[in-house]
Amino acid sequence: MNLYNYEDIRAVHLEITEKCQASCPMCDRNVKGGRDNPNLGDKNGLHELTVADVQKILPPEFVKQLDRLYMCGNFGDPIIANETLEVFKYLREQNPNMWLNMNTNAGAKKEDWWIELAKTLGDKGHVTFSFDGLADTNHLYRQGVNWDIAWRNALAFIGAGGRAHWDFLIFAHNEHQVEEAEALAKETGFAKFIPKKTGRFFSTIRKTGKEEHQAMNRKGEKKQLLQKPKEVKFQNNATKDIIKLEEKHGSLEKYFDNVTIKCKVAAEKSMYLSAEGLILPCCWVAGSMYKFWQKPGENQVWELLQQSGGKDVFDAKTHGVKAVLSNEYFTGRLVDSWSKANTHVGKPMVCAQKCGEEFDAFKAQFEKTSTDKY
Repeated sequence: MNLYNYEDIRAVHLEITEKCQASCPMCDRNVKGGRDNPNLGDKNGLHELTVADVQKILPPEFVKQLDRLYMCGNFGDPIIANETLEVFKYLREQNPNMWLNMNTNAGAKKEDWWIELAKTLGDKGHVTFSFDGLADTNHLYRQGVNWDIAWRNALAFIGAGGRAHWDFLIFAHNEHQVEEAEALAKETGFAKFIPKKTGRFFSTIRKTGKEEHQAMNRKGEKKQLLQKPKEVKFQNNATKDIIKLEEKHGSLEKYFDNVTIKCKVAAEKSMYLSAEGLILPCCWVAGSMYKFWQKPGENQVWELLQQSGGKDVFDAKTHGVKAVLSNEYFTGRLVDSWSKANTHVGKPMVCAQKCGEEFDAFKAQFEKTSTDKY
């Protein structure tokens, strides 16, 4: 059974770069906020797509069929790429009606860049600003981000007519600021304020919930201890449900073995384009390729790719989107793997974790709280 066909695609999740000036402790680009993930990049450095790459991979006729393209990704921030604005301009020229958006820490570029971005996106796009606190707390998770620069850039974007959303990851150290931040967002012209009940307190290694996460710096020294919010209304309900799943299935691992997978991107007709130029179903599959604690090639995601011809056949810079989506991986192998007896014989753990019917820490991040006013 096909995941989807070339003609079906309506959304593209684009990671334009693996580069970022921040060192967020729960990001896979680094090790707990410290040293860089040793599995990223190649002999030429971290991967990044140019506007010429995007024009080749996503030609005009393909762009015209899209409803949405968004830049978020696993490792990088779009504002660090050299040609993000040029890519957005190309996409807007080819499809004036598609929705364009990106997620960013906003701690780079000059104000005129943000003003030009606002004009390019127009009334069919937005920027999600990842501000996890205020001037005195944002840096505790967004390590390396200068609040004054990030805030200046957000105001420049809004002032130029840009539609801005504020994503606020809630931790113990900033939960007292949620209402203040929401009021500030409304006062300064943000279109949305999104208090996120972070799903990051779930260990994909141990497959269990966790209460805290030790942040490191570039020197390998321990910094702040990140903790779950204390208030129940700010906690992620999916992680709280782990105990119920263990009681029902015997263990969380047995739940992942048994669960029915309902693929989010298959329903959305969305594909993922990595900074390496690879076409994959989603950011979760792509992100699983380069965990800092695993050698590339040594997990289920790699096994499926290798069974389908190896990583190189997914390179859209070489083969094009249509050829990649015609590969047996997309035309049957991936979907067939969801019916395997358990995760030990080929059922992808990443698919069970992210798209299983009964556990969805990602979706639960966006559940409304009693403070939501937008």
